[in-house]
Amino acid sequence: MAIIKKKIWPKCFGEVKSGKKKFELRLADFAIKRGDILILEEWNPKTKKYTGRKIKKKVNYISKFKLNDFGQKKEIDKRGLYVIQF
Repeated sequence: MAIIKKKIWPKCFGEVKSGKKKFELRLADFAIKRGDILILEEWNPKTKKYTGRKIKKKVNYISKFKLNDFGQKKEIDKRGLYVIQF
């Protein structure tokens, strides 16, 4: 089990803290696996400083993919992606 710290902006921090947001979409530039602990540290982009607030979450599921895995890179570039929680 690893402990991984990542910045999170105030709006997203509030949504995770309230339970409304139960996912993160991140660039896959770090190693992470099921069972790891993700510590989200609130970062204020205006002041470029951490606020001191943190949330600790256990990783239950990970899905890694590339934009063209499904042959739709042009459409994704044009329309964007949704992340749908249910």
